[in-house]
Amino acid sequence: MMPPSTTSVRLSTSLLAWTIMSLILSTGHAQTEPLWPKGAPASLGDKPTDVPKLTLYPAAEPRSKVTLLILPGGGYGSLSRAEGEGFGRWFASQGITSYVLSYRLGSSGYHHPVMLQDAAHALRTVRAATRRDGLDTDKIVIVGSSAGGHLASTLLTHFDAGDPNSSDPVERESSRPDAGVLCYPVITLEGPFAHVGSRNNLLGPTPAPDLLKSLSNDQQVTPQTPPCFIWHCGPDRNVPVEHSLLFASALRKVGVPFELHIYEDGDHGIGMPATNAKSPPWDQACLRWLHGLGFLAPSPAK
Repeated sequence: MMPPSTTSVRLSTSLLAWTIMSLILSTGHAQTEPLWPKGAPASLGDKPTDVPKLTLYPAAEPRSKVTLLILPGGGYGSLSRAEGEGFGRWFASQGITSYVLSYRLGSSGYHHPVMLQDAAHALRTVRAATRRDGLDTDKIVIVGSSAGGHLASTLLTHFDAGDPNSSDPVERESSRPDAGVLCYPVITLEGPFAHVGSRNNLLGPTPAPDLLKSLSNDQQVTPQTPPCFIWHCGPDRNVPVEHSLLFASALRKVGVPFELHIYEDGDHGIGMPATNAKSPPWDQACLRWLHGLGFLAPSPAK
């Protein structure tokens, strides 16, 4: 018997990834896969820190058609498990399919634009998966905390429509989120409120002034920026509340809808109320906001 031809047995990496994601959804277990099945661009090696990953947390039933892409914080030097897995599991328990991105970091030798490349490709991958799974391709929400909030706000202001001529169906997808949830985000990299640690990990010690401006995302908001839910704690000792105020003010000036919560108590990096009693009730406020956008069906209890 002749062996099958290479063409007859080859399965594209994108189709393989989608098949794996379908199996995960059917079993209900979280599963992690490489973000770039053929290898990440600008990779410095093959260590775990050189391989960005996407973890799917399948939604509990009944399943909403909204999908989240979650970017944990950590100052571009580490990734918070509570702001990644913790968020993913909680939102999945609310019937929302959630993906957590482990993006490359400054502590592993990477700098901008690598982090944005990872986030944009993850958004495209998620949109392609929603198209395949019968979810809404126009209800993809990016969620970011702290430096993950900076990366989320970067994609909210630096997206593109995709490459219609690409042979890869993922690359043909838009990288524009349909909405953003920013949790005590880093926003500005210049001026008196600049978050120096995140800036150094993202850009190195001597970034060019034009790059600082480009990635101070309150200065990059346009009328095309998606609507946002933003929350921060007033006493935050790590990322001053002015970061959220700057972004909200920029959204207001151009007429982009937003909801802003500044909580009297709390600090930085406190995550989900479900797992940290010190966290304010932002989770329920966020769900109500998603309902208001029409991204979630009304609760059967209401």
